[in-house]
Amino acid sequence: MAFGKQIIHSILAIATVLAVASASGSKPNIVVILADDAGYADFGFTDGALVPTPHLDRLAESGIVCQQGYVTASTCTPSRMGLMAGRYQQKFGAECNVPTHPTPGYTEADLGLDTEEQTLGEVMQKRGYRTMAIGKWHLGELPQYHPMNRGFHEFYGFLGGSRTYWPSDKQSFDKKMRRGRDAINEPEEISYLTEDLTDAALEFIDRNQENPFFIYLAYNAVHGPFEAKEADLARSPDLQPKNRRIAAAMTISLDENVGRLRSQLESLGLLENTLIVFLNDNGGTPGGAHSNGALRGHKGSYWEGGIRVPFVVSWPARLPMKQAFEHPVSSLDLMPTFVSASGGDLNTFGEMDGVDLLPYLTGERTAAPHEVMFWRFWRVSVAREGPWKLIRLAEDPLQESRYLLSPLILINLENDPKETTNLAGRYPEKTRVLVKRLEAWETQLSQPRWYDGRDWQHWQEEQVKNHRMSD
Repeated sequence: MAFGKQIIHSILAIATVLAVASASGSKPNIVVILADDAGYADFGFTDGALVPTPHLDRLAESGIVCQQGYVTASTCTPSRMGLMAGRYQQKFGAECNVPTHPTPGYTEADLGLDTEEQTLGEVMQKRGYRTMAIGKWHLGELPQYHPMNRGFHEFYGFLGGSRTYWPSDKQSFDKKMRRGRDAINEPEEISYLTEDLTDAALEFIDRNQENPFFIYLAYNAVHGPFEAKEADLARSPDLQPKNRRIAAAMTISLDENVGRLRSQLESLGLLENTLIVFLNDNGGTPGGAHSNGALRGHKGSYWEGGIRVPFVVSWPARLPMKQAFEHPVSSLDLMPTFVSASGGDLNTFGEMDGVDLLPYLTGERTAAPHEVMFWRFWRVSVAREGPWKLIRLAEDPLQESRYLLSPLILINLENDPKETTNLAGRYPEKTRVLVKRLEAWETQLSQPRWYDGRDWQHWQEEQVKNHRMSD
């Protein structure tokens, strides 16, 4: 009898090992959760103790928190363009925000993510995934830019950059909620948008649990307008100004809905082999609604508070848990990482500017994933190499002479994470090297296709004001 039990135990042990091996060897489901305008310090796992985010904190504990996670722009559209295409968006003219006003040589037909660029949706479809885009698109409103023409089998969301969280039958074209290509009856279908977007994700997961799926879940939370449910306001800390308290309540809702998503995956036995990435599209806004903590700057600026974002990678079947990764990583890294995670060959796809993060996150490689990183938004450009960060303010890329508009800024982020001291005068050679690297990168870029909205002349002056060292 004892011998029989021993055999049974051995068989069970072998079955368990084989099951784990099978799970780790199969394609993972992949979910990108993109928050909107949240501050770096608005979550518990980034030391934002004022706003309770227990579900996001558990997500962070289940994987790796990238302490220096970056996006490619400090505003919505260009940041999302870079993430979706896996390339510096300046290479295909998507440099500025709010694509409504084309630059010379372009027309309204060019106001979107270049159709020659591959997208995350297209790449994951080629890898055999069922794909869905949910929430805020903001990558073009014309038919050729619709998510279902850019690699997504399904779409539930709105095409523009912001809208109310409540149902409305008086929305403009870009703000209408759509299922596929058709507008829905909002009074009948919408309750509170953060919950509705999550419902769409849960329903998609339920229908596709037997096949690998890719979800791009782009919440409009916690972007304005500042609108929260009364129940969430009642649980929100008593913060000032008023919009800070409302944004905190919106964050509580966002957190709970991420929890709903993970619970669904867990109940279906999918959580172990689902790769989840949570990040924000840019830094928190100025004005007090969001907090970037100790980071200088905010949305629209290229101080750390504008481009460094909360960034979590969780894949229990493959990646360690409760870890922190200290080297800089980028939203550009998502595309190559997803291809690699799904067993694909990066050489069979188009150019990508990111790197596969898996060997770095698992510890197989100990070096930094990136030697140098770049940013450019109209008048402001940045190069980062190791701890060194160069900020250059110069005339916009449409001008023949791109003369400096203010002195060059050189920061050592390791010694000066709050960016208080300009070291350009003390280290002129390092400054020159980074300027040359930046200029070499700029030779690869295209003319911006659109200005920064119709008020672009105002915003270009704000860029200069936002990057004065003494402010």
